[in-house]
Amino acid sequence: MQLEVGKIYEGKVKGIAKYGAFVEIEGAGTGMVHISEIANSFVKDVNDYLSENQAVKVKVISIDEGGKIGLSIKKAFDKENEQLKPAKKQEPKPNIWEPKKKPPMSELGFEEMLTRFKQNSEEKICALKRNNERKNGSRRK
Repeated sequence: MQLEVGKIYEGKVKGIAKYGAFVEIEGAGTGMVHISEIANSFVKDVNDYLSENQAVKVKVISIDEGGKIGLSIKKAFDKENEQLKPAKKQEPKPNIWEPKKKPPMSELGFEEMLTRFKQNSEEKICALKRNNERKNGSRRK
């Protein structure tokens, strides 16, 4: 089968790379879908949108003299109705090192607020002393 620029074909993803995916169109060969031609939104990782052996619609956007076929998935879809969406939503991982959030001041009693103020003040004074000791220590060399 001879491919024509501008036509839409059914294909199967045969390989995935950092920069795009290789799609085989049965009877016509294999072309490449660049990462920028996968979806209308920013694609950080091709694996979020495509997997090997997945059937996809592709539009032929170029065929060069060397026989390389440029394909687009986002141009194969009707822009208003459909578009390729990420296959899996990845939940952000919780930050292990983030300190636990303290309750807002409005929910604390006076003594708890005073204790917190004293603790913060002592921490700041210690940090200032350490900083001054470092500065003074480096001058004595």
